[in-house]
Amino acid sequence: MRLSVVAKEKEKAAKSPKKKLPVRERQKRRCSIASTVGILADPWAFLVLREAFFGSKRFEEYRSGLEITRATLSDRLRRLVHEGILRESPYSDTSSRVEYKLTKAGIDLYPIFMSLMQFGDRWFETSKSGPLQLIHETCNCVSKPIVTCSCCKQRFSARDVTYIDGPGAGRIAAETPWPSRRTPDDFMRGRPSSVSRAIEVIGDRWSFLILREAFYGNSRFDQLQAELGIATNILTDRLARLIDRGVFRKKLYQDAPERYEYILTPMGTDLHGSLMMIMAWGDRWRSQGRPPMLLRHDACGQVFTPVVVCNRCGKAIDAFSMKYRMRYNPDQYGGRKSSRAVPGRI
Repeated sequence: MRLSVVAKEKEKAAKSPKKKLPVRERQKRRCSIASTVGILADPWAFLVLREAFFGSKRFEEYRSGLEITRATLSDRLRRLVHEGILRESPYSDTSSRVEYKLTKAGIDLYPIFMSLMQFGDRWFETSKSGPLQLIHETCNCVSKPIVTCSCCKQRFSARDVTYIDGPGAGRIAAETPWPSRRTPDDFMRGRPSSVSRAIEVIGDRWSFLILREAFYGNSRFDQLQAELGIATNILTDRLARLIDRGVFRKKLYQDAPERYEYILTPMGTDLHGSLMMIMAWGDRWRSQGRPPMLLRHDACGQVFTPVVVCNRCGKAIDAFSMKYRMRYNPDQYGGRKSSRAVPGRI
């Protein structure tokens, strides 16, 4: 029996090699925040960094302070070395063991930690003072660091800033999607920490980027989903969590069907300075001199870089100009009693 024309065509197509149809490449906004949050949003990497700022250098110092498994600690130390945040340094000329010390890029994360610490003290500390009291050695005053404009030296808010495309602006191919699992409780391990409380509120990489989009003016579910390329269930989960934590509130803008905008609360708005510091670090260490976005301070009209300064003398702070007093017993968390962030030299 002769094959029909259609059957012949099907037979021919079956025998010929199949051509792969082009797949549309998922893209994302080029962004210095996104390039930085992978470091801060991983609970164990974040806690290792926190302990490094308290003076930990050796493997057992990190492990005893965090009660972390050896395998997990080894993995995070290896990642932070690969990222250029920590470096390995031999104990001595005769020892094969190494210490893990902060690099210049790692030290430069310190102002981010300070801005997050102040946020945590303002919103989550029930007592009159937080776990640490900071002393700025430059002016020898008790300090509560603030984020300011590098040009006019004044504090700024989210409403005072205009976002301008920088030389590195554009879109790039998105990497393999991040896992949807979040582990917020892990941020609270170990010593009392207002920084941990602040990071725990944001929770993970997706929450960081949802917050970023809110500051860029995207407040609706479809806007957030389109910009982030995030799965519906993950976005729903993160928004519900951020509402529960007091970062967003819902505002009805359509009745049938019901649709909502997600509006930043005063607490959420107060995260702006910390997020801009995260952007500034990414610009310095991850953008190859081509920041994707520039900030203009509307009050002074200048393109600026956010800077964390002492609220008393107005001088920029760094890890080597700050001391602290612990308001808890350090013996419970590895016994490190140093009163200076990052003791010794880099």
